[in-house]
Amino acid sequence: MEHDLSPTLFPTWPDVAPDLVNVAAGRMPADTVITGGIWVNVHTREALPDHDIAIKHGRIACVVSDASAQIGPKTQVIEAKGRYMIPGLCDGHMHIESGMLTPAEFAAAVIPHGTTTMFTDPHEIANVLGLRGIRLMHDEAMMQPVNIWTQMPSCAPSAPGMETTGYEISAEDVAEAMAWPGIIGLGEMMNFPGMAAADPQMLAEVAATQRAGKTVGGHYASPDLGPDFAAYVAGGPADDHEGTCEADAIARMRQGMRSMIRLGSAWYDVETQITAITKKGLDPRNMILCTDDCHSGTLVNDGHMNRVVRHAVACGCDPLVALQMATINTATHFGLEREIGSLTPGRRADVILTSDLKTLPIEHVIARGETVALNGELTTECPHLDWPQDARGTVHLGKTLHAQDFEIAAPSGANTVTANVIGVVENQAPTQALKRDMPVNDGKVEPHGDTCQIALVERHKATGGVVNALVAGFNYKGKMAMASTVAHDSHHMIVVGTDRDDMAHAANRLAEVGGGITIYRDGTELALVELPIAGLMSDSPAAEVAAKADKLVQAMVDCGCTLNNAYMQHSLLALVVIPELRISDLGLVDVRTFEFIPVLETST
Repeated sequence: MEHDLSPTLFPTWPDVAPDLVNVAAGRMPADTVITGGIWVNVHTREALPDHDIAIKHGRIACVVSDASAQIGPKTQVIEAKGRYMIPGLCDGHMHIESGMLTPAEFAAAVIPHGTTTMFTDPHEIANVLGLRGIRLMHDEAMMQPVNIWTQMPSCAPSAPGMETTGYEISAEDVAEAMAWPGIIGLGEMMNFPGMAAADPQMLAEVAATQRAGKTVGGHYASPDLGPDFAAYVAGGPADDHEGTCEADAIARMRQGMRSMIRLGSAWYDVETQITAITKKGLDPRNMILCTDDCHSGTLVNDGHMNRVVRHAVACGCDPLVALQMATINTATHFGLEREIGSLTPGRRADVILTSDLKTLPIEHVIARGETVALNGELTTECPHLDWPQDARGTVHLGKTLHAQDFEIAAPSGANTVTANVIGVVENQAPTQALKRDMPVNDGKVEPHGDTCQIALVERHKATGGVVNALVAGFNYKGKMAMASTVAHDSHHMIVVGTDRDDMAHAANRLAEVGGGITIYRDGTELALVELPIAGLMSDSPAAEVAAKADKLVQAMVDCGCTLNNAYMQHSLLALVVIPELRISDLGLVDVRTFEFIPVLETST
């Protein structure tokens, strides 16, 4: 399915250059003039008081100390009143689906926070609906009043042979998508072992992207910075967001990559890496701020890229440097420095007015020359696609599940077993590979202490398959279960619980509603977030989804969970490209070696 996107394509600089020249020269009135502001110039890292910005056809014509010559009888005048004029914020790497929202509703949620540009990789929907799902995301993104560029997903499955997805992306798919109007490059290359081993398909995808003159996204999740890292970089990825410490950031920048440091709902990797700039004094041009994954509760309650910039400043970064990392650095990386990322002639007029660079209140947001938000309130429309029915009915279990489907059988006669257990790490994507002694009751392994059960339920092809294992760190108490059809990246269904009956209730409930997240305690549903589109997203307003997500988070707390934003950890437990242990529809995966390992090792 393709849509006519010609009405949404923004006029190019050459299209409007004659009028920009005439406005700048004072021969033609501007459409809009912002007067009396402090011009934050991210090219020179200066804050210059008493400047005006003249805008024509949604682009900046000039930035001058007095734009009175550009004001005509029909010119809209916006008084900055001494506030800072900063470029609209750019998110260099993110997944719209992680917000549980469609592109339109995601845009509506983040525009009031000052995000006017996003570089999004829809590899979540790619695993469910393939190229068709990517095209739907791309087309709705193109309809928005802000800039949403799409990176063509590179890895579905993320690790071939380790999981089964609803659809697989081919090198031919990548080559086809490079011709779409809103495609900016290749999404994160998660198959880092394949890249390091010169896998022909991975190299073909990179080649198709480079031949199109576009940017290759990276994802190197290994702590090994030796030969495998060197081989990965040699394959072509131009950035990476999987660093967790200063050494990671430095290694990437030294090799000519952009180090993307993220603050999402659960990933807190800015503080540990930005010291490469704030303490080591390295050149900040190759560091970019991003979010990666933010759920709707974070977007509504805390913010988006404004939150990341504020956090970077709180970590000791100069506010002007932090702004560069969220504007011009990002634009330059994607080859768009002449299009976005700064308040200079010819660029899209994406402007934020703010009274303070440290706390960064977002008081007035202008995108493409039009006011789109005032004082935290959206003032524009974010158009929706009519999402087709086949994108809404994607949860196929093949059967009704029962408690026995979630049993882990112990060896005959065993009283205890030694198990390989996935260990959740708070505020980070990696997990730990743990070993725990687990009790056995009536021939079945039982949850104990902070260790509960986890199951991966196949939901794409109705096989009825259930893979069971163990996970520690959520600290759930009593009889409960939580299920989600958001299960990065294969997006089957993850069920975590202490009670097998509740695990069955939760799984069947999501099949009934077409996908989402639910939590049960003692046979009763405590919270439900319906995500009917691909089992990943809702086209309801962000505030409604966030309210349900807040209720879900509270239900997790009520069941004993103490982790920050534990839902994000839950949803990534099947991501078989981030060490150390993960679960897939094929078994328990040791991501350090990319081998399947048994859940149970020994018994007594």
